[in-house]
Amino acid sequence: MSQQPTQPDNQGAVDPTLPPDPKRRFWVATACTLGGAVGVGTAVPFVASFAPSDKARAAGAPVTADISDLAMGQMKVVEWRGKPVWIVRRSKVTLEDLPKHDAELADPDSDRPGFTPPWAKNEWRSRDPEYFICIGICTHLGCSPTAYFQTGAQPGLPTGWPGGWLCACHGSTFDLAGRVFANKPAPDNLEIPPYVFSADGTKVTIGVEEDNKA
Repeated sequence: MSQQPTQPDNQGAVDPTLPPDPKRRFWVATACTLGGAVGVGTAVPFVASFAPSDKARAAGAPVTADISDLAMGQMKVVEWRGKPVWIVRRSKVTLEDLPKHDAELADPDSDRPGFTPPWAKNEWRSRDPEYFICIGICTHLGCSPTAYFQTGAQPGLPTGWPGGWLCACHGSTFDLAGRVFANKPAPDNLEIPPYVFSADGTKVTIGVEEDNKA
């Protein structure tokens, strides 16, 4: 069952010719993500971290998130360059299930250029299979998808839903590696930002490559 986007009234209308405001987009995206996490109950606890200062965010500085408290199946959201970045800790079962629906995906191997760095061109699209990190913005028109990590049939989702995200704006769906399903409006998989883990694995810094260049 598809969902129709809500149209704003004339008082609250936004001029479509204006570029999106990053600050507004981040908070709208965070609200959407929080709504999705609440919608699936305790299966997907939501954790938000807003440590970076306004000045650091405006400059696009790297952002460090503590993942030592991130439980299995949990998602943390941080802001980097005015965009929400999702950090998800995936279970062994989730990782084993990823290849099972490759045939349903538009780009299962992440071969399309621009959204997946070379080091993330693997089944789990990550440096560490257990942690999936991506920019939480749909590659179609910039909406933020909602988390539906519970598997199985649900309103607006296919019967064999493996868990992932649904973009309510136009119906694009993504699996738990951020890969878009075929025949959806979104043309690409969710974008993977540069990041590195700390030596002890308790933190991740978004906006830094392994050679320490932001």
